[in-house]
Amino acid sequence: MKTTCLKPVLDLEATGEKIKTLMKQKGIAVRKLKEIMGFPFVQTIYNWFSGKNMPTIDNLVVLAQILGVKMDDLVVTNTVETVIDIEEGVEEISA
Repeated sequence: MKTTCLKPVLDLEATGEKIKTLMKQKGIAVRKLKEIMGFPFVQTIYNWFSGKNMPTIDNLVVLAQILGVKMDDLVVTNTVETVIDIEEGVEEISA
């Protein structure tokens, strides 16, 4: 049997834009954030902005504190519909 469920997926580009916007609002320059985060290169941060990469969980914790927001406020998600097979005799797990 098949069923449809909604699944959140990360929007890397929108998350990067959100981080960039919050940094601008708080007046935090990329080079200053690089120093605070202890990164060897600013490219790590620019990769976030462009959606090439996401900050790791530990970096999100620090970034949220620096920007004065919750981690959830940094990450942008979209919801997609997905179809899954449910085998007979297997219980569905609901959140």
